[in-house]
Amino acid sequence: MKQALSFLTAPAALAVAAFGLVAPTLTSHAAEPGGEQGEVRRERRAGNILSIREIEQIVLPRMNGKQYLGPDYDSAAMAYRLKFIQNGRVYFVDVDARTGRVIGQSR
Repeated sequence: MKQALSFLTAPAALAVAAFGLVAPTLTSHAAEPGGEQGEVRRERRAGNILSIREIEQIVLPRMNGKQYLGPDYDSAAMAYRLKFIQNGRVYFVDVDARTGRVIGQSR
């Protein structure tokens, strides 16, 4: 019986140990005030840039039939890059985060 219990608890012990190795990494990144998301939040709160939702409302209706994959933010350029795909081709749309104006598009 003891042998059966140790067999059942070994996977649980491994899971706890693995989580212990990953958890500090997760919490340290979440606690960082910097990074891309932190920069977006600071600029957004200051009223310097539009939110990604506002940018999406401008751009998505123009992208006929393309599937939206998601955004990136470039704090140096103060621009969003929205990524799309259609028929195996990837498209990027660069948008000024301050005005919502499309400043570049690649096909």
